[in-house]
Amino acid sequence: MKYLIVGLGNIGEGYADTRHNIGFMVLDAMAVASNAFFADKRYGSVCPVKYKGRELILLKPSTYMNLSGNAVRYWLKKEKIPVENLLVIVDDLALLLGSIRMRPKGSDGGHNGLAHISNILATNEYARIRIGIGNSFRKGTQVNYVLGIWDAEEKKFLDTRIEIVIEMIKSFATAGTELTMTAFNKAGKIPPDEGKK
Repeated sequence: MKYLIVGLGNIGEGYADTRHNIGFMVLDAMAVASNAFFADKRYGSVCPVKYKGRELILLKPSTYMNLSGNAVRYWLKKEKIPVENLLVIVDDLALLLGSIRMRPKGSDGGHNGLAHISNILATNEYARIRIGIGNSFRKGTQVNYVLGIWDAEEKKFLDTRIEIVIEMIKSFATAGTELTMTAFNKAGKIPPDEGKK
């Protein structure tokens, strides 16, 4: 069984460690934990990971966020992976910093990467994990916030959250979306009184 695990982000040093690139951060951490390595391929960096008889193809698109669907479509077709075995990891402004939410399908929620994937695949019925990046920015500064770099405290906090996302990816490949949601969505929620915004 093969699965395509896509972490969304933008390539280039200027985008490294930015809030919009948390999908890349998750896959980088998973590759390190799996003692696996990314290689530059068509439409992105690819890293195969074996887990309990499954083959997980980790993909960091090189198309930039707004054209992510091109990479997803290519690798689904190349690896002969059905869309039900696709999982996309994205940042979400609407969630508190560090909150994690998995869904089996849904709207793009204003996320350009998800919007392009749904448009190219002609469906929004694919699993996604949204990771909250908070919304502590002044009106009119959203772009700067999303493309801003994590501070040291945020990054340390996110490292613990990324560990949970990696376990969710493994669960998705072995147990499926519904059981993964049941097992992890409650644990992934950040209480508002923690003040992580």
